[in-house]
Amino acid sequence: MEKKGFGQWGIRVGVLCTLLATMGCEAVRDLREHLRPMTLHETYASALEIAGLEETRLGKNWLETAHAVMRTPVAAAVPLREIGVFSVDEAAAVAYQLELKQGQALHVQATVTSATSGVVFVDLFQVRTDRPGTLRRVASADSSQALALIVERTGEYVLRVQPELLFGGRYEITIEAGASVAFPVAQHDSRAVRSFFGAPRDGGRRRHHGVDIFAPKGTPVVSATDGYVTRVRTGGLGGKVVWVRSDAPTRHYYYAHLDTQIARQGTRVQAGEVIGTVGKTGNARTTPPHLHFGIYRNGPLDPFPFIHEPNEAPQAVAADTSRLGAWLRVTARTTRLRAQPSTRADILDELPRHTAVRVLAGNQGWYRVRLPNGTVGYLTEGATASAAEPFQTTELTAATPLQLAPTPIAIVVDTLDEGATLAATGRFGDYLRVTDAEGRTGWVPTR
Repeated sequence: MEKKGFGQWGIRVGVLCTLLATMGCEAVRDLREHLRPMTLHETYASALEIAGLEETRLGKNWLETAHAVMRTPVAAAVPLREIGVFSVDEAAAVAYQLELKQGQALHVQATVTSATSGVVFVDLFQVRTDRPGTLRRVASADSSQALALIVERTGEYVLRVQPELLFGGRYEITIEAGASVAFPVAQHDSRAVRSFFGAPRDGGRRRHHGVDIFAPKGTPVVSATDGYVTRVRTGGLGGKVVWVRSDAPTRHYYYAHLDTQIARQGTRVQAGEVIGTVGKTGNARTTPPHLHFGIYRNGPLDPFPFIHEPNEAPQAVAADTSRLGAWLRVTARTTRLRAQPSTRADILDELPRHTAVRVLAGNQGWYRVRLPNGTVGYLTEGATASAAEPFQTTELTAATPLQLAPTPIAIVVDTLDEGATLAATGRFGDYLRVTDAEGRTGWVPTR
């Protein structure tokens, strides 16, 4: 058998291993990014280019929208449920900015109700800390439009949801994040954690490298993951301890202050299998019984996101979703546009009465709306009224242009005659949103 090629291959592998060893983590991730297969979104974009559609107005808008929404994502609190509408008449997409922690199990589901069939692309990106203003893709949904992963790094993420061209309808997006491993104390949950990662110890001379889960002595301690028992020992600060090395990804799980050790070194355990019981051995002799639970991978990790399962589910959308895509106007003298659907969220703008807004989605009892200048934020449903009913009528004192948008450079649809009576349904800046006698809607300047 000819073995020369194998020798050359071995040299190449050795060179690659040496190269990877000298590269930083970010550089290695960049290499993996270049080597990975294309996502569904990238495949579709490539198909547009091959067909020459990327130079058409519709194709260009679709590609530009894919990038634009990620530059201005909507701040989102997890869990989230949002119902909106993708219009088939324009390139549509939405992006959410998420704060995620290492160890969380993220679940995203996007569904679209439409008379036609089509694909919705769901992609998750991490905001890079080494290159401000850039993103790295970390996961993509398959054709089921569902995405699930275990978060590998704490940080900011951007989730983009975009339908293919000429496909739209009413959509629903749910985002949830919870525990990725089994809770290590039987019949308890994260409410039993009383001492957290990073808390000072020994007068501040060291930090707590785990969480303490309090439970009665003798309560079963179970393995958080599938894996192998690598060490069972007694002594030191942890007293009676058990170490378990998980399957991929490799992490080391530390169970300390046990009263009894049931697991045996060198054996395999399954998630949920009893490996010991809660006690107060080691330096926990003067404290109530508890399990010290730690996770290590190139140093200690905060275990809480790995084991915390929120009790709350995404709240139902209470706002009237029949208004999706419609124009509304605000009704109060001053209404606050918020960054998130919460009265505690940052204020993006103070909107005067009759400001015209377009409904993009419903979230709990709020609407996500877009102002005529492109600003997107949230208003409570109760702060709005339908723009179908005018709040005043106005008679033109001179011939006036009817424009597509409230800006001097907007396209002029027509010129309205002096004396024309218009129904005003909204306001923005120095413009009124009006409907003329022929049913045409547009914007006219007020001065």
